[in-house]
Amino acid sequence: MNREENRKKVLDYLEKQNIPYDIYEHPPLDTIKTALKYWKDIDATHCKNLFFRNHKGNRHFLVIIKDTTPFDIHSLEKKLHQGKLSFASEKRLIKYLGVKPGSVSLFGLINDKEHHVYVFLDEQLQKADKISFHPNDNTASVVISFSDAMKFLKEQQNGFEFINPSPESI
Repeated sequence: MNREENRKKVLDYLEKQNIPYDIYEHPPLDTIKTALKYWKDIDATHCKNLFFRNHKGNRHFLVIIKDTTPFDIHSLEKKLHQGKLSFASEKRLIKYLGVKPGSVSLFGLINDKEHHVYVFLDEQLQKADKISFHPNDNTASVVISFSDAMKFLKEQQNGFEFINPSPESI
């Protein structure tokens, strides 16, 4: 799928589920540093979305944390007992989330028909009124309520849990 098809699939899904959203156009945002320039006027909590695989390559994890929160992968490795975690390849991103690098988001779970990907959410996000994600296309940001993000996640039937991503607490 191309960017436009990815975006349309997400927006169609949100409309079908009666999830209200606002969409903001911007240039491709491949890093948080660049994104912060474009997100500064958007009233929402923004997310950093990281996609990992375990050492064997048979388990995949989507980690969603508040955009400015530091993340320590080694602490998560200790918690999971899955061996060394590494960023998943572009091939794996496409296979499991249907997206290319730079466009990873919660909405990629639409493409995970086998519910293979396990999700870790930053517990800080529970305090957010509104939350933003790319619509599987990094040239836009979609803002929905946190409660609707949880509704979306539950409907996808992927396992998930909240974590404190600070290095000393994972």
